[in-house]
Amino acid sequence: MVRSLLAFGFAMLLARGALASPLPPVEDYGKLPAMSTLSLSPSGQRYAFVAEVGGVRRLYVATTANQPIESDTLGSLKVDNIEWAGEDHLLIHISKTVDLGMEFLVSKQELEEVIVVDLKQHRSFSVFGDRKEIEISRTVIGTYGTAEINGHWYGYFGGLEYDQLNLYKVDLDTGDTRFTRSEESDLAGWLLDAKGELAARLRLHSKTGQWRVLAGKTVGGEIASGSISAQSVTEDVSLDGLGRTPDSYLLYVGDAEHGQLREASLSGGPVVATFDGSTFGHVMRDRTTKLWIGTTSPEDGGRPKLFSPERQAKLDAAFKAFPNEITHLISYDADFNRMIVKTEGPDDSGTYWIVDIAKRSANVLGEEYPTIRADHIGASQRIDYKAGDGMVLNGILTLPPDRKATNLPLVVIPHGGPEDHDILGFDYWPQAFASRGYAVFQPNFRGSDGFGTSYRDAGFGEWGRKMQTDVSYGVAELVREGKVDPKRICIAGWSYGGYAALAGVTVQHGIYRCAVSMAGPSDLPGMLAYERDSTGQTSTTTRYWRKFMGVTTGWSQTRDISPAALADKADAPILLVHGQDDTVVPPEQSETMAKALRTAGKSVELITLPGADHWLLEEPSRVAMLKASVEFVMKHNPPDPASTVTAAK
Repeated sequence: MVRSLLAFGFAMLLARGALASPLPPVEDYGKLPAMSTLSLSPSGQRYAFVAEVGGVRRLYVATTANQPIESDTLGSLKVDNIEWAGEDHLLIHISKTVDLGMEFLVSKQELEEVIVVDLKQHRSFSVFGDRKEIEISRTVIGTYGTAEINGHWYGYFGGLEYDQLNLYKVDLDTGDTRFTRSEESDLAGWLLDAKGELAARLRLHSKTGQWRVLAGKTVGGEIASGSISAQSVTEDVSLDGLGRTPDSYLLYVGDAEHGQLREASLSGGPVVATFDGSTFGHVMRDRTTKLWIGTTSPEDGGRPKLFSPERQAKLDAAFKAFPNEITHLISYDADFNRMIVKTEGPDDSGTYWIVDIAKRSANVLGEEYPTIRADHIGASQRIDYKAGDGMVLNGILTLPPDRKATNLPLVVIPHGGPEDHDILGFDYWPQAFASRGYAVFQPNFRGSDGFGTSYRDAGFGEWGRKMQTDVSYGVAELVREGKVDPKRICIAGWSYGGYAALAGVTVQHGIYRCAVSMAGPSDLPGMLAYERDSTGQTSTTTRYWRKFMGVTTGWSQTRDISPAALADKADAPILLVHGQDDTVVPPEQSETMAKALRTAGKSVELITLPGADHWLLEEPSRVAMLKASVEFVMKHNPPDPASTVTAAK
């Protein structure tokens, strides 16, 4: 199916159920996308993606004319990213939960593995897979780029050898692994140029917060230094690649509480430019030179802004082909002549297109949720409202399909993070609730990113406090406008959103009829102890959580905002869902909450998902979570009778 880039104003050529279609079972919303992780080769002649077909995960590689090149079964591998090295090699980045053993304070960790696929020889291997001296087999501690040297491709990876972090050069044809250099224990990252040459190194002392950037291969060569205060730090310091020229680099610094992206010279001297880091989505890079060519903006739905007027014109032409949809750039070739874009909207649950600028056309590659048709997608809109202190906030309201926004039952879904944000687009969990007759509200409370530093910083110290009331002020505004029924409201969330759901019926009262917490922290002192054991007492991660939770003296300061400590005050039934292999929020957080609620004689259900991680990247666990949460809400907060459907079962 083709869309002409000249026909900007015409209707969608992709017909999405012009006639009414049967309501799909709720499981269809919970399935993993039918295709994901799409990546275009530098020439734009090839693309790769991961497909879910009949419950089987596969890697597909084809030409953009849809001639097959490679098809491999991935089994249960959790693919995070696909990266091209030239036209003939793929780097498949996967994550896996590994039990490190009882000798570690936190035994389970989510570790990275990289699989190299050689498309010429039709073979693959795992980086470090056959190196016995690597202490944790096949574990990659950072990927530092690829380079073509004398017509041969190499990848650069960090690896552990007897507790020593080393940089290795890996031949992407043979798997031959060569030691490149080792560093002291305070290394926080390497920066390599497009030729594989070491351009800079970042050192960070976690206890003192002192950091410095060293240029080139020499031991010295300091070009920048500073510190991050243990009292004010909320972010790490990181090298973010080359700048706009080969002799510049990007550095993210979170000192003075305000995240900044700095562009500076590799030879020293003043900073060239400084940018508000909280308004950045992603740094975009040239496929050949690795130079910084533009950024995405979270507030604008991730729409890229490129430095090159010529490239920006091509990108704008691609986006103009989809005037009525929310459009995202997924991948691009070296010259932006071919791009993969994704559309979504009120009649689109996610469609991938290959856009050819020269041919002025766009071809459909596939759909994320092919069984979810237009008449079962709820329309979404951004709403603005004010908190009690006058701060202007925003959120996303999704309505049930073909329903007016009048006196609707509501499910509130605060996002995780908490430094994250929700934008317009198809989101499977809210859409599952909307399909069953609920309005869904996703508030971007203070502390969310994407809306500037002051918006993010306003959340410091406001866990369970203003961050929590920001959610209920949004609910109150929807009630005031007559859009939702104040007596039919539940709250559900994931990670920090799961905490907000628990706090909604323990810290707060009289608002919600039920609460669903997916992997939500409940015992904040225990959560801080887990972070300390995982990353260290003075690590930037531990300091980050202390800052957001408002801990200035002792962890006891969090007692009045810890749902587990307030279990006897819970005023609504609670569903707890947690992955057994969650390495971000340990399952003990939900177990502690369940025990406290049962002791207090409160209504609680606990579902533990065997082998599931924090993100539920395996389809059975994601489907189980979604089905359980929808059934729980429908039981305790029934939708209008006309919207009650047996398909939820």
